[in-house]
Amino acid sequence: MPETIGERLRLAREERGVPLREVADQTRISIHYLEAIENNEFKRLPGGIFNRSFVKAYARYVKVDEKEAQEAYTRLMRAQGDMGEDVVSTPHHPKVYTDTPATRSPILTVVLTIVILTLLTVGALALLKWYQRRSAQLRSDHSDVATAAMLPPPVSYLGGRPS
Repeated sequence: MPETIGERLRLAREERGVPLREVADQTRISIHYLEAIENNEFKRLPGGIFNRSFVKAYARYVKVDEKEAQEAYTRLMRAQGDMGEDVVSTPHHPKVYTDTPATRSPILTVVLTIVILTLLTVGALALLKWYQRRSAQLRSDHSDVATAAMLPPPVSYLGGRPS
């Protein structure tokens, strides 16, 4: 059984008859980095979370258990004394304390929603009422003009005959 994760991944790839170029094309990891993984030369990789991601993607493609591959990688890094950013044993969850509560009450949310919808409805109704008044006034103005156009001209009977 292979001792390191790099050897294990290389053997799994070779057992399946998959060339390194195919792994590189499918995982979008450069051949240079894949060779570094197979040779356990992790210092040639970008570092940080990339190393773990590369190992995981390579393991997934050659059908090796991803979790075991990442654990083997972690063990190898610890054995080499390289406990950099790429090995995280427990996630860090910072606590932030503030004076105001982080969430709003559901009742307050419903009340605010009702108030906003009421204001929008009142505004829409006021706009509709204004539009109807304006339309009625324009119709009345147009009908007055049309009526005036149909009437005969005024006749003056003051002192004489109409001319």
